[in-house]
Amino acid sequence: MTETSAGGFSAQEREAMASRAAELRAQGRSTDKRASGLKAVLERIEKMDEPDRALALKVHELVTGVAPQLMPKTWYGMPAYANEQGKVVVFFQDAGKFKSRYCTLGFQDVAHLDDGPMWPTSFALTQWTPGVESVLRGLVGSAVS
Repeated sequence: MTETSAGGFSAQEREAMASRAAELRAQGRSTDKRASGLKAVLERIEKMDEPDRALALKVHELVTGVAPQLMPKTWYGMPAYANEQGKVVVFFQDAGKFKSRYCTLGFQDVAHLDDGPMWPTSFALTQWTPGVESVLRGLVGSAVS
């Protein structure tokens, strides 16, 4: 659990908001958004501690392989992948980001995962296995269909 300051936001939450503001400034200056987004994602992954870094790299490889049309970018300081309108479809949050016990793979509302009146939009991720890869491959494929 993160400690909140008198202002109501934890240090990690304030850092995420500052990261988002910096991302928006950088996106506005960039002429090659795909290259700058990819660079930002890879730099963010490199800063992660193990085993989060290894999971993030596997997620990155899977998303860019299954959905190459998605644009890599950082989103609130997290690796994310956006559609052609710039809307984040899928993101990865390392456990170290908010000092949680697991990494999270999440999908935003533009992901096509609808399944009746209720469906999951985020998943705890603790290790990479063939079964995990298979499930995530299907989810990412559905998300962009």
